[in-house]
Amino acid sequence: MAGRYFDEWQVGDRIVHDLRRTVTETDNLLVSTLTHNPQPLHLDAEYAGATEFGRIVVNGTFTFALLVGISVGDTTLGTLVANLGYDEVRMPKPVFIGDTLRAETEVIELRPSKSRPGQGIVTFRHTMLNQRDEIVCSTLRSALLQPKP
Repeated sequence: MAGRYFDEWQVGDRIVHDLRRTVTETDNLLVSTLTHNPQPLHLDAEYAGATEFGRIVVNGTFTFALLVGISVGDTTLGTLVANLGYDEVRMPKPVFIGDTLRAETEVIELRPSKSRPGQGIVTFRHTMLNQRDEIVCSTLRSALLQPKP
């Protein structure tokens, strides 16, 4: 399914995204090094093993970016003008290497743009869950979308 135009959304619309991803050590290593994040909890197995988690915790920016990325194909692919912001980013449970993650989306607000006639702002609540159905990340994303041609 391609992204939807502004006028095709309704408050309460829900999507269970088909894409899933099992997190690898390489995923975590790449995002940590690409973002210059030296946190030993993400990179040092000896250090992480001595923490309350007992093992490496996946970098939260990877989890957040994966959540948004998985949602794009079903929400804004080809219809997005701009992402306007992300609010209330929460990470209530850690993600570990080997966890399989999936995402869900709900539309919580719609409003026409005041400055761009015909375009509108959709606020999505994106939620990432692990294989145990525990929420590991959630956020609100405000997206400016094109109208249906």
